[in-house]
Amino acid sequence: MKHRKLISQYHPILYNIAVGLRRLQRKLIWIFDNKTYSKEILKTNLDHRIKKHQSVLLKKLGENNAQLQLNKIANIKIAISHIDGIIIKPGETFSFCKLVGLPTAQKGYLHGMELSFGEAKPGIGGGICQISNLIHWLVLHSPLTVTERYHHSFDPFPDDGRVLPFGSGATVFYNYRDYQFTNNTKHIFQINLWLTEKCLEGELRINEELNFSYHVFEKDHQFVKIENNYYRKNEIWRNKLLKFEGGKVIETELITKNFARVTYIPEIFK
Repeated sequence: MKHRKLISQYHPILYNIAVGLRRLQRKLIWIFDNKTYSKEILKTNLDHRIKKHQSVLLKKLGENNAQLQLNKIANIKIAISHIDGIIIKPGETFSFCKLVGLPTAQKGYLHGMELSFGEAKPGIGGGICQISNLIHWLVLHSPLTVTERYHHSFDPFPDDGRVLPFGSGATVFYNYRDYQFTNNTKHIFQINLWLTEKCLEGELRINEELNFSYHVFEKDHQFVKIENNYYRKNEIWRNKLLKFEGGKVIETELITKNFARVTYIPEIFK
């Protein structure tokens, strides 16, 4: 199956023009969309934890330069400083790109690994998608409403100690590939992020304890071959459970269906 190139892929100038126009469009949307964006940082923790998760920083990713992964850690450290402690009040919208801003060398960002147009390559600020991936996993375990999310259209590397289901992340690229969610509840939420020696860690907190929780799970995962190409598919589902009634399931919903091109040969076909 042949994949047609976008016009912007034929020359760097065309690509830069396309990116510039889309970034301008997003800035105009930010001005006129009448949303209230979260911006307040709280240095103390809200009373109750909804979900905590950690993500390993250094992974085996094909033959990629190990320095890019070390640079990624530096990039993550800068980016989380703009998010750690953020509170999302009722009616507010969290915007990853609006909080973190444009990653530039002047801000201290380094070349990390970016996934773009079906390949992994170096890019300033590369690797900060690991933050948006973690935040999205936290949000899926809450009543917050995801309003904008993108994921990669291809799977570049075999699993290396994967913990979360395939396709459960959220990719970002300033500023038109944003990750946003809105607080349509009466509660106040808080995201805390920090680094340990080996992991990026984060938690989602709330000002009042909820009487329900969520369990997110994967169904129907498989690799398929179509002509000479390989693909990966699955479904992400979520159960809502009553915490104080033995975990009784009161609601089940399909979160997303994934179907992505694989750029390696899956073990099942070797």
